[in-house]
Amino acid sequence: MRPLEDLCAIACQSAWTAADILRAYYRGDHLEIDRSGDSPVTAADLAANQSILSHLKGELGPADFGYLSEETYQAEGIPTDRDWIWIIDPLDGTKDFIQKTGEYAIHLALVYQGRPEVAIVACPEAEVIYAAVRGSGTVAYHRDGRQRSPRVSDCNRLEDLTVVVSRSHRDDRFNQLLAALPCQKQHPVGSIGGKIAAIIEQRADLYLSLSGKSAPKDWDMAAPELVLTEAGGRFTHFDGQPLRYAQGDPSQWGGRIASNGPQHDALCECLQSQLAALP
Repeated sequence: MRPLEDLCAIACQSAWTAADILRAYYRGDHLEIDRSGDSPVTAADLAANQSILSHLKGELGPADFGYLSEETYQAEGIPTDRDWIWIIDPLDGTKDFIQKTGEYAIHLALVYQGRPEVAIVACPEAEVIYAAVRGSGTVAYHRDGRQRSPRVSDCNRLEDLTVVVSRSHRDDRFNQLLAALPCQKQHPVGSIGGKIAAIIEQRADLYLSLSGKSAPKDWDMAAPELVLTEAGGRFTHFDGQPLRYAQGDPSQWGGRIASNGPQHDALCECLQSQLAALP
């Protein structure tokens, strides 16, 4: 198998091409939307997905890797017979894409036995890709050729932390959990990839996710996790345990916390206590 750095470069190429596809649809006058499922799907999702899968499979072939994509999961399932699996969300934040907030993203992660080793979070409207290889840090690649090594903030007072929150997907239990936190400064951002980018870029320090009737999926979390942790942050379940991916059920049930790090353990303790008190 090729070195992880080479695989990351191939994934970056896939993400740039998919970003161009999404931006073209985003600026179009007519966007076909399928609302028959749990979340809307657009022609842009499908076109970006096809582009990413075609590029990865064309470069890498079928021998070494399995593929798990949001758009093909229902038909193909999870390739649990493979140690190495690409997990793909071709359009994270479809509602933001439809509403044209600009806050949508592309996620690509390569996981080995359930844990991410390579990750890409692309923010097409910001024209930046966050790329990470485990143990090598996160690099921000800009369309104009600039490269940076972003790091999370060092804010360590609970009261001073800024929570990045959704404009949607917030039920009563989650709002009660937010209200019980010692930190009340909030920064709204649409997609999960965009939220994690906000923490990496020091616009926020904390992100929470709590499943309700449904739950986030592997493709929502795998790539954001690694680009955050390689930029100095932490990303775990509320009990501090690591997330695992491509294990048979793509749903990530329960609570997850992503943070800049210094108060992560204290926040986990607080969240578990508050969650136990919720109806």
